[in-house]
Amino acid sequence: MGAGNAMARSVNPVEFHDYSAASSDFLNEVLSGLSNIPKAIPAKYLYDQRGAELFNKICELPEYYPTRTETGIFRDNADDIAEHMGEKNIFVELGSGNSEKARILLESFRPSQYLGVDISKEFLLEATQNLADDYPWLQVHAVCADFSRQLRLPAHCISSSIVAFYLGSSIGNFHPDEAVAFMQQIHKLIGIGNQLLIGVDLKKDEQFLHAAYNDKAGVTAAFNLNLLHRMNRELDADIDVEKFQHEAFYNPSRGRIEMHLVSITNQVLKIGKRKFSLALGDSIHTESSYKYSLQEFGQLAEQSGFRIQKVWTDENNYFSTQLLIAI
Repeated sequence: MGAGNAMARSVNPVEFHDYSAASSDFLNEVLSGLSNIPKAIPAKYLYDQRGAELFNKICELPEYYPTRTETGIFRDNADDIAEHMGEKNIFVELGSGNSEKARILLESFRPSQYLGVDISKEFLLEATQNLADDYPWLQVHAVCADFSRQLRLPAHCISSSIVAFYLGSSIGNFHPDEAVAFMQQIHKLIGIGNQLLIGVDLKKDEQFLHAAYNDKAGVTAAFNLNLLHRMNRELDADIDVEKFQHEAFYNPSRGRIEMHLVSITNQVLKIGKRKFSLALGDSIHTESSYKYSLQEFGQLAEQSGFRIQKVWTDENNYFSTQLLIAI
């Protein structure tokens, strides 16, 4: 059943707000990224509908610890999280995905409104409508936007009682300086005195990290390679995807996992009228995932205008859920 049909028949239809960027932005950023040395394409473009579906599969893999660990933190500490958050009228979830973690808190809080913000329109519509159908008392908004560039709420959703969620360790996709700038945007969005509940992946054994981004089933590889398929579909590109392989590794000097698409031969990529030469072993950097110590992230939060109210971790200290207040 398509999302549009579900919305048409639902007793609690989602209010959809489309702030998505023009398709030309994808083309321009790809052309710019392939012209740079080293070559890189922003990670946000991994998340078209197919990419979002593959990422959901990644979250279910035995090697991929962040999702189940963060969910466990939520379930084990739901009452304490609720106590520290207090009463909130509006939940704003950035990069909402399937909204599964937010559901754990919805029953306890029963806010009047939920705003799911994501870059993948079709996946967003389906996920938020499922949420609206399951919680008929909740007013649900779907905001399709590239929130890494600008953040804004629909005018009638602005409130003095907001908590923003940014879960799943997505803050790690930003370079630390970019993470500060992004969190400053969130600060401006929610306003002084409101809160941000954020997932932060912690530093840990390199072999454990390597396994999480190089699963045996090859789902992460398919997720990464899907970016090339998307370029073929949407950008009039002529790319032989079989001439690339997925590579992910931990860079200890930068404290991050790096994900690359590596050329396994000499080749020329054609995108519209542009051509880009890649030699054997050349790569396109598609994603970074920074890992933080609690102290490092505390400093980053302070630079962004937030104060940490409470931190919850799992028993192995693999992952943290942190509640911040805008000051």
